[in-house]
Amino acid sequence: MIPEQKIGCIGLGHLGHTIARHLIDLGVPLTVWNRTASKAGDLGVPVATSPRDLIGHADIVIINLFDSDAVEGVLSGTEGLFSGSCSGKIIIDTTTNHFGRVGAFYAHAREHGCTYLECPVLGSVVPASQGKLTVLVSGDEAAYKSVKPLLSRIGSTLFYLGEPGLATKMKLVNNLVLGSFMATCAEAVALGEAAGVPRGEVIDILLAGAGNSMVLAAKKDKLKNGEFSAHFSSALIYKDLHYLQDLCRTLRKPLLVGSTVKEVFALARSKGIDDLDFSAIYEVFREF
Repeated sequence: MIPEQKIGCIGLGHLGHTIARHLIDLGVPLTVWNRTASKAGDLGVPVATSPRDLIGHADIVIINLFDSDAVEGVLSGTEGLFSGSCSGKIIIDTTTNHFGRVGAFYAHAREHGCTYLECPVLGSVVPASQGKLTVLVSGDEAAYKSVKPLLSRIGSTLFYLGEPGLATKMKLVNNLVLGSFMATCAEAVALGEAAGVPRGEVIDILLAGAGNSMVLAAKKDKLKNGEFSAHFSSALIYKDLHYLQDLCRTLRKPLLVGSTVKEVFALARSKGIDDLDFSAIYEVFREF
């Protein structure tokens, strides 16, 4: 338990809902808010009427949203967090943001008397359900130390990077590897199958050989069964790689592999399957 602290959660998509469920199972008292209120129906905890309402009931607010536009709306919208009673509160933002937007989130939080922490997470629904995410943290060190017990219930590995912006930038770099591995594994499975090896056997051979990775191990059942309900969607990795392209432009660095991988996931978008798990990119390769 986190003594004497009231926790709020905003954003009940696949990952946000799983984080909230895990905390509830650990006995952490939560109040939640989601744009679609029905997504909170199975949690059995109080549901706020707005972000403004929620921060009146919480000392710490965990945000997990799709992108920086959504974060901006939750923070600064008409009924946003900053329109409520924010003084002394801490906002933990686990969203994968655009690196160019987080500076304003820090500044606006200070203007409203609260503290903003960047806390993007590595991992998806399965490790989130076990409290085994990896959490990257930037922002005020004292605030980080005060919420570290809570973060340790979300993630088994924490990295404190200090300087604002670094956690977000490192998350984008991590997702270059994530997206590239997934695209390569999916293409390899499709090629092996086309060559005449049964799909399941292709996957087992890859896991015993050069394809052995956390990514393929996590997605092997989805690929074997053709069941692509979203844990981490193609829409999210496409967004993250777009943000990474922007980062590389500011660094005056080329993004050679990542730009190609981004366009692979653009094919999922063009086929209308970008709301499925990003392992569904296999279906794109299979159709070539």
